Amino acid sequence: MKITIEAVVHANMNKVWDCWTSAEHIMSWNFASNDWHCPKAENDPQPGGKYYARMEARDGSFGFDFDAIYDKVVPHGMISYNMADGRNATTRFEDLGNSVKVTTVFDAEHSNPVEMQQQGWQAILNNFRAYVESL
Repeated sequence: MKITIEAVVHANMNKVWDCWTSAEHIMSWNFASNDWHCPKAENDPQPGGKYYARMEARDGSFGFDFDAIYDKVVPHGMISYNMADGRNATTRFEDLGNSVKVTTVFDAEHSNPVEMQQQGWQAILNNFRAYVESL
């Protein structure tokens, strides 16, 4: 099953792309709520390149690694990767002039309810939007 999330980010494409692909920026927005954080990220956005993010509860009670390998990257256009468990996610960036529409379609996993997955990924995307717009 595919899940779709989207947000319109009020910033130019260069800023959106840089914040989406730079490990230093990823650590500032890649979490669904303020009681979580992303203390480490690595990113090589090119076909065959690796994406890695460590996501942890701020109180240290839980954490996990998110790993993926890029299969397609079109700068300022789209990014597609395969997660360690074989699922795919594709993010498209649509330049709207003074803003960018970011749409991600990803394969649902089978451990958690679809609604929970959609809400979690949407919360991260909303956090991305707020971070970019605050710069």
